[in-house]
Amino acid sequence: MTVHNFNAGPSMLPPSVIEQATEAVSDFQGSGMSILEISHRSPAFTAVLDEAETLVRSLLSLPEDYAVLFLTGGASTQFFMPPLNLLPPDACAVYVDTGSWSAKAIKEAKRYGTIHVAASSKEKGYTVIPKNYSVQSDATYLHLTSNNTIYGTQYHFWPETEIPLVCDMSSDIFSRPIPIERFGLIYAGAQKNLGPAGVTLVVVRKDLLGHTGRDIPSMLDYNTHISKHSSYNTPPVFPIYVSMLTLRWIRASGGLQAMQVRNEEKASLLYEEIDANPLFRGVVAHNDDRSQMNVTFVLTDSYRELETDFLEACKAAGCVGVKGHRSAGGFRASLYNAMPATSVQVLVDVMRDFSLRYG
Repeated sequence: MTVHNFNAGPSMLPPSVIEQATEAVSDFQGSGMSILEISHRSPAFTAVLDEAETLVRSLLSLPEDYAVLFLTGGASTQFFMPPLNLLPPDACAVYVDTGSWSAKAIKEAKRYGTIHVAASSKEKGYTVIPKNYSVQSDATYLHLTSNNTIYGTQYHFWPETEIPLVCDMSSDIFSRPIPIERFGLIYAGAQKNLGPAGVTLVVVRKDLLGHTGRDIPSMLDYNTHISKHSSYNTPPVFPIYVSMLTLRWIRASGGLQAMQVRNEEKASLLYEEIDANPLFRGVVAHNDDRSQMNVTFVLTDSYRELETDFLEACKAAGCVGVKGHRSAGGFRASLYNAMPATSVQVLVDVMRDFSLRYG
């Protein structure tokens, strides 16, 4: 049976990437060694790192004054690294609270300076993206979480402000073009659209660094990793290699413009069924706030007792990972770049059949 992987992360990768990565685990480029065994200082891996950086620069149209880093520690480490590296102790940064991940970022940032929470959607169950709030012009940066995997919201606009944006793009990086000039720093755990868990991408404008006056530990200083080309210590070789393969796949598939079109089509297919099917209701009501990466929905009140039956129907059709996050309940279908439209159609068919059976 074909498995349709709707997991929120780690998520599915393109089949061609899995195939190439499998070959490299057995024998990397005819070396007689596995990619898991080669030295991170070897010319072979240096070439992988160089190509991965080049692909990131090309896909995001990065100017030369941005550094590209491949680090460890996940996005959770990045909750504190941007304020540690960018925010002077006597300065202020602005955050927008749109879910669990931004709330954790706010908690960590408060250790390093004054944090102003300009807006929050917590009282609305994190089911909307806040709008019409002010951002003080003397702040060091504005922090956003571009997509929220748990609640299913996503930014489809960027706030108008003169200060740099710092953004957690862990769950929608490379899913669409972005106005890179608006961003001072972007960070993203790889395990959604980029690669396997174990590497974190950071893109940072270099002129923003070195102004906090802090004595930053070497491993937590972006400048350390910039000076050592992401190899100050042993980098996660295999996750970086798989990320490079995925970036190649994105480029060969038409780049970020093509990813955006594909993702919009997949999301529209599923949201249209949710809105038309009397058994289901979308958690996020407004189209302007709905995520194209993580579609969250529930059974309507009259059918709530059928949740287990629906998950069993999904399982029978090969649709895995549809159960909602443990803190939110309901259902969640993650439609990252590698998810084909044919798999989304299978889930839609399950929903239609379920409605015919119980509606």
